[in-house]
Amino acid sequence: MKRTLIVLGLAATGLLAEAAPAYADVTFFLGLSTTPESRPARGFAGGINFLLFGFEFDYANTSADEAAGAPNLKTGMINGLIMTPTKTSLYLTAGGGFYKESLTGASVTSFGTNIGGGVKISLFGPVQVRIDYRIFNLRGDARFPHPQRFYTGLNLHF
Repeated sequence: MKRTLIVLGLAATGLLAEAAPAYADVTFFLGLSTTPESRPARGFAGGINFLLFGFEFDYANTSADEAAGAPNLKTGMINGLIMTPTKTSLYLTAGGGFYKESLTGASVTSFGTNIGGGVKISLFGPVQVRIDYRIFNLRGDARFPHPQRFYTGLNLHF
């Protein structure tokens, strides 16, 4: 009897509780990769966010600088986020995916991981500015296995 009352109580709580809001967002960004030389990076991210947690896919393309020996770097990562549930949202992120590094005809494609964090600052309505910093750990034969990227982007959530 005690077990039945507990199950009924939990079921009633679940039915009457309000679900946490979820929203999707997309970010288009421009930034810099500072390893080994400072060069432009651009890309986009799209994901779904719940109250404290979220998931996103992020793609970025960092330009090569052949004179400095800095390769072109393309990354595609799936990340998890932990964020503050406030209007200005701080977040930490970690994830993994693929990368392709190429310079003067030679290239390597393999798996990589990343960690980082940032902030999403509300401007008006669903528009936010996103500022993000990432450190990558590229497996395989990457010329520079620990590149860093800093970017600023326009974020739209819906």
